[in-house]
Amino acid sequence: MRKLLSLICSFFISLLLVPLIRKVSAGSDAFARQNKRTIHHGKISRIGGIAIYAAFAISMSLFIEPDRALIGAFLASSMMFFTGLADDFFDLKPGMKMLFQFLAACLLIQYGVRTDSLHLPFGIVIDWPILSALFTLVWVVGITNAVNLMDGLDGLAGGISLVVFSIVASISLVDHRMDMITLSMVMCGALLGFLIYNAHPASIFMGDCGSLFLGCMIASTSLMGFKSSTILTLALPILILLLPIIDTLSAILRRKIKGQSFSTADKKHLHHQLMRRFGHGNTVVIMCGITFLFGLCAFLYIYDRKFGLLLILILLVIIEVFIEKTGMISPYYRPLLGFLNRIIGGSERPNQKRSANRQTNQKHSSKTTMDESMEFTIRMSVSNPGRSKLASQEIEQTRRIKFGNREHHRSNHR
Repeated sequence: MRKLLSLICSFFISLLLVPLIRKVSAGSDAFARQNKRTIHHGKISRIGGIAIYAAFAISMSLFIEPDRALIGAFLASSMMFFTGLADDFFDLKPGMKMLFQFLAACLLIQYGVRTDSLHLPFGIVIDWPILSALFTLVWVVGITNAVNLMDGLDGLAGGISLVVFSIVASISLVDHRMDMITLSMVMCGALLGFLIYNAHPASIFMGDCGSLFLGCMIASTSLMGFKSSTILTLALPILILLLPIIDTLSAILRRKIKGQSFSTADKKHLHHQLMRRFGHGNTVVIMCGITFLFGLCAFLYIYDRKFGLLLILILLVIIEVFIEKTGMISPYYRPLLGFLNRIIGGSERPNQKRSANRQTNQKHSSKTTMDESMEFTIRMSVSNPGRSKLASQEIEQTRRIKFGNREHHRSNHR
């Protein structure tokens, strides 16, 4: 009952704060700016993340008795929140934002929120504190930026975060982690209250303050909730967050190939590709559904590893095919489709080559015959001057036929 009250409380706090934040931002410069990645029009407030942060902070003080790890998670996420808020108002440089993100991750490690030693297959144990700290840094900064990059459509980052915290609450219920259940419920309530205004068409955006806060909370929660040392528990949070991870890695590769900075905005993200085919609202539903399926795979993996792995592989293949078909990384990046084409089209290639060779030979033969005809006409005109005029007419007619066919061929290709 107390956990349900925490959800209701955070929901109403967030719900009531959003209209107030919109009025406050009307007199400031905290509006979303249009660039290559945005799709909105008009002046829309981009500091809605304040409502999510305030709802969580107030509900946490009322319903959660924090331990050292939770205090560390709250402090690190608060640092992320204020970094994002400063960026929403003053547009910080990417390097400055990244510096504060690493400092927040270091603060998290200082409070003991980090991975433990890893027990890999074949009895391999990795128990290096430095490696653990490095992994935690990469994990926190990576997930934070992944959620930030997903904030490209109305309700997308909030919807995916809602699904993630719901899955974390379900897995925590199985593991009897009451603290993690309450934490997840508070976050779900705060997100639900905000999404009422952020769903398409959005009247407010969460901004960097909201997306960085959510990203850090998701990264921290995954480390606190799945902290044991087996490879299984390390795989669970990766599975839950696999969609934003795939989108982030695709963006890094795409911009690396083009020689662009990682912070360069574009419309090649997974949600942009889906939106061109299914529309704005349907894209958000599809991506939240895919995140839910990955979370379901993580949940099923606990009980049946073979079935869980099968579902994971099917989902990964579907996403890989979509990435290659849409050219998300590069038009030339098609390893899976290229492999399938070689297998399926292998028997057809000899016939296709023979057909292409016949067409080439026919063209060459036609060209040779026409050239020989022109040469014969020229010789006849030299040997018989009386036929010079007639020969000139025949040459001209032959040229018209030859070059006329070329022009006709070119117009067909156009």
